[in-house]
Amino acid sequence: MEQAYDLTEGNIKRQLIYLSIPLLIGSIFQQFYNTIDSIIVGTYVGHDAFAAIGISGTIMNLFIFIVIGCCTGISIITAQLYGEKNYEYMRNEIFLSSVLGGVATIIISVLGIIFMPIILNIIQTPSQLKGYVTQYMNVILGGLISTFLYNFLSSILRSVGNTKMALIFLVISIILNIILDLVLIKQFSMGIIGAALATVISQLVSAVLLYLYIIFKIPFLRVKKGDIKYNFKLIKLTCQYSFVSALHQSSLYIGKLLVQGAVNSLGIDAISAYTATGRIEDVILAFGNSGAEATSIFIAQNTGAKNYKRVLEGFKNALILIQLVCILIILFLFFKSDILLNFFVFDEGKSVLNYGVQYFRIISLFYIISLVGSIFVGYYRGTGHVNIPVIGTTLQITIRVILSYLLSRTMGIGGVALATGIGWVGIITFQISVFVIKKYYKIQTEDVGVDISAK
Repeated sequence: MEQAYDLTEGNIKRQLIYLSIPLLIGSIFQQFYNTIDSIIVGTYVGHDAFAAIGISGTIMNLFIFIVIGCCTGISIITAQLYGEKNYEYMRNEIFLSSVLGGVATIIISVLGIIFMPIILNIIQTPSQLKGYVTQYMNVILGGLISTFLYNFLSSILRSVGNTKMALIFLVISIILNIILDLVLIKQFSMGIIGAALATVISQLVSAVLLYLYIIFKIPFLRVKKGDIKYNFKLIKLTCQYSFVSALHQSSLYIGKLLVQGAVNSLGIDAISAYTATGRIEDVILAFGNSGAEATSIFIAQNTGAKNYKRVLEGFKNALILIQLVCILIILFLFFKSDILLNFFVFDEGKSVLNYGVQYFRIISLFYIISLVGSIFVGYYRGTGHVNIPVIGTTLQITIRVILSYLLSRTMGIGGVALATGIGWVGIITFQISVFVIKKYYKIQTEDVGVDISAK
């Protein structure tokens, strides 16, 4: 049991920080998969290939975050069962969700490959980039099962409070990805296909290492013969939580895809600038994502243990911690974003850099709103209100997409940044309103149907 951590008692701030740091580092490293591909492809293949990687990254994230959303829903259930100390049902959930998730991932892969030409047309992909994007995405989608296995096993570890080991295996995978990128792209001249293969192989290795660790180091998570059984209630709950969480993640990236369409209409330089700012912004938003996940794990365990006072204390502490990290980020990106952008700007030069600086001068002012909103997402997920983040995200992307197309006509990429910020204002307004209404009508965490095991 020493590899699992009970979060239902102890110092709340220390536990949230302990959970968040590996998640933050892991989230930043996770961004490196596509970022490393971008830098190496831009260096050894060319400007068009670099722009294609940016478009591919947006499309790839749509499919990957559907998978991650499913795994997030599963982790909420397993964390609640762990907090309840119901290990039998927890192992049954691990078995059922692995089967359901694996089948769903294969279906998503096939549909993605079939409909890729339509997706590229919808987002107005320039004709000279379509071949690159199609090659890259066919490999990524063909190996999507490796992404599911890694995220599924990681989510199981995180649900029992162990965020450290998933990070260690991810670092190993990142190192392997760098090596494979250089070998396949530089030495074997496989171009953009080599970048995609490196990503798939490295994630598969990470998944295998995670599986071996769980089998040998955390025996109470090991699925036994008696755990392989049909349980309609768990299947229904898994489908419900996973579908809603996947809808949340996918709707966010559908919005990004549609925004990419607005950017694509501005030309290759704007696409390259948006690709560069996206790589940096992914790291910034990793603070919010890790905070949301840590909050969700903490709150889910305490919801399962029916420790509702500790749920609210954890939420308040998470809000304080996330705001403390925002100030330096905002100041640096507002005044010195060109330092980071230079890592992603190649021989195309000044025009791309100016686009990127313009983007960050506007968007940096809204980051604190986005990060605080992430903590609300963690709270609602952990308490089982998985529908609220979906509604908020739908509102946010609707505002963001409409305004991106309108404002980009006169403000260029700056209009895209402003539209994104206004969208974040919309979602945080909705989240706070729901929280205040719940408090006003004295709707507590106890109203959530967390009776998973039907004891």
